[in-house]
Amino acid sequence: MLEILLCSMVTILPDYLFRRYVQGRRFGHEITLFSVWFELRWGIVTCLLLAISLITAVFYFHPTSVHVSSVFRTVPIVPQINGRVAEIHVRGSEAVEAGTPLFRLADETQRTAVETARRAVAEVDAALLVARADLAASEARILEAQGALQQAADELATKQALRDVAARREVERLQVMVQTREAGVAAAQAARQAVAARISDQLPAERASALAALAQAEAELDKTIIRAGVSGRVEQFLLQVGDVVNPFARPAGVLVPEDLGARSPRLAAGFGQIEARVLRPGMLAEASCASLPWTIIPMVVTQVQPFVASGQIRGGDVLLDAQQFSRPGTVLAILEPLYPGGLDKVIPGSNCIANAYTSNHEALSDPATGSLQAVALHAIDAVGLVHAILLRIQTILLPFKALVLSGH
Repeated sequence: MLEILLCSMVTILPDYLFRRYVQGRRFGHEITLFSVWFELRWGIVTCLLLAISLITAVFYFHPTSVHVSSVFRTVPIVPQINGRVAEIHVRGSEAVEAGTPLFRLADETQRTAVETARRAVAEVDAALLVARADLAASEARILEAQGALQQAADELATKQALRDVAARREVERLQVMVQTREAGVAAAQAARQAVAARISDQLPAERASALAALAQAEAELDKTIIRAGVSGRVEQFLLQVGDVVNPFARPAGVLVPEDLGARSPRLAAGFGQIEARVLRPGMLAEASCASLPWTIIPMVVTQVQPFVASGQIRGGDVLLDAQQFSRPGTVLAILEPLYPGGLDKVIPGSNCIANAYTSNHEALSDPATGSLQAVALHAIDAVGLVHAILLRIQTILLPFKALVLSGH
């Protein structure tokens, strides 16, 4: 309607003035209800064509979207393992700090595994004590074998010194005894080395494995206690003791972080696909949200998604039909406030409407831009005022439309 009124000011109104003051035609005489079309046909046709062109230019070069929302992130409350709820520490709509226990799953199996791992560590420690005792016994046997060897060697030396008196058979017996004692010493030393290697290498490795198994068992036990990953508020938390929760099929609830993305407040707007060539990062925009009536928020486009979500596919065992993509999707654009604190009073998740405005300032500043092109670019920038006026009219009427005309 606003576009038609503006176009009529430069088409129908001049046509009427010409008919009235130049041709002398008057309302109620030459110009009647039945002769309006014939008398003002040029102005009416021109007004319609100009209005259609103006509406097309306004909506194309200065796109608008009613699919705008103040987005914020949520964290699903899901356990890392399947299990049955054994204990609940919080209830819904309750503020929690990061690391606060939310609920506990039945942990009998995990506690048994932890106790088994602890006993395995204790067994390795006991084996280490036994090995140290064996090491001491091996060292004693080495001393014993060395003493017997020394005694046999001394006796052999004595007999060899008295070779003329002693019998040859006795000397040979002593030589065999010395060799036997030497073999005993070597065996005792080898046994000691085996015990020492078991103490220095095998048992520490077994103990490290047992400690790793204990740490794994304690980690599995810790998974039975589900804690808050961030500080926030627990919502839709309707668990009861005995419920079975699943990390893939059944979350326990939703955790809404307390910052709600306040470090980077933004609006997500879905624009029509035909406006994809116009949308680009850096465009100025304006938004009006239902939770903050009668307020226009200056925004800027910071990101334009280079694909449309309605065309996404995922691998499966069923062939896709093109009819599945018949619903047209929108081009997602991220809007952030132009000034700090612009979205502070907007409730997260609020519905909004937004306009984005094309600016041809760089093209107009280019000396290579021709005169006709410059006039067209000026006109494109100027008609953005029409959309800005429409946005403000919608903002003014929004409370009345929502509270009075909606019928609630």
